[in-house]
Amino acid sequence: MALAESKSLFTQRLSDYARLVRADKPIGAALLLWPMLWTLWLISSGKPDWRVLIVFIVGTFLMRSAGCAINDFADRGIDGAVERSRNRPLVTGAVSPKEAVMVAVLLSLISFLLVLTMNQLTVLLSFVAVGLAFLYPFTKRFTYWPQLFLGLAFGWAVPMVSAAQTETVQPVAGLIYLVAIVWALAYDTIYAMVDRPDDIKLGVKSTAILFGENDVVIVMGLQGVVFITMAFIAVVYDLSWPYCICAAVSAFILFLQWRLIRTRQPADCFRAFLLNNQLGGVLFLGIFLDYLIR
Repeated sequence: MALAESKSLFTQRLSDYARLVRADKPIGAALLLWPMLWTLWLISSGKPDWRVLIVFIVGTFLMRSAGCAINDFADRGIDGAVERSRNRPLVTGAVSPKEAVMVAVLLSLISFLLVLTMNQLTVLLSFVAVGLAFLYPFTKRFTYWPQLFLGLAFGWAVPMVSAAQTETVQPVAGLIYLVAIVWALAYDTIYAMVDRPDDIKLGVKSTAILFGENDVVIVMGLQGVVFITMAFIAVVYDLSWPYCICAAVSAFILFLQWRLIRTRQPADCFRAFLLNNQLGGVLFLGIFLDYLIR
C-alpha cells in the first residue's frame, strides 16, 4: 500500500513539473525551432552537421522549458487573476517558487553541457541566450515591449546555430535573426490580445495594449515583413518551385490569421496564434524540399 502511494505521489509530481515546463504544449518550442532550422538548412545547403542538429533540437526544448519555469516564477503573483493561467502549478501550490527556480537552473545547466560539445564561439553566445531567457519574463513590469524581448530571446538560437555549423555568424543568420524578432513580435502580440482585458486590470504591459485599435494592422504589417524578407532570402539562395508553393500556403495562413484576429475575440486570437506553428513549419518544408530535389 505504501509503495503504491509512493508511486502515485511520484507520478503526480512528474505531472506537476511537466505542466510547469509546458511539456503538454510544445508550440513554444516549435516557434523556437523553425527559425533555427531555416538557418541551419540554408547555411549548410541542406546538409547540416547531424550532431549540431541534434544538440540544437534538444537544447531548444530544454531552454524553452527552463524559460517556462522562470516565467511562472516571475508571474506567480498575477497568474491567478488571469483566466488562461489560473490553474498553473505555481498558482495552485502544486509547485513551489523555489522548485520552479531549481527546475529552470537545472534545465539550463543541462543545455549548457550540450553546448559545451560545440565550438568556442557557440559557447560564448550561449551566455547571452541564458541572460535573455531569464530577463524576458520580468520585462512586462517595466515596458510595453515584452514581445520584443521575447523575440530577442527566441531568435538567439539562429546566430548560435550558425556559429556551431560554420564557426561564424553568417550574414543570412543575422537577417533571419531579425526575421525571428519581428515574427515573435507579431505572434506574441496576437497571444497578448487573448489576455488583454485581464492585463489591463492588472497593470501588466504588452504590445497588444500599446498598439490599441491599430493592433490588427500592425500585426499583419509585421507578418508581411517576415513574408517579404523570407522571399528575399529565397531569391538570394535560388530556392525554386517547392519553396514557392510553400510560400503560397504560408500566405494563405496569414490570410486566415487576419480573418481571426480582426474579431479581437480571445478564442479567435488564440487560434490565430497557434497558426504560426504551421506558418513556420511550411516555410521550413519549402526549404527542406528545395534542397532535397537538387
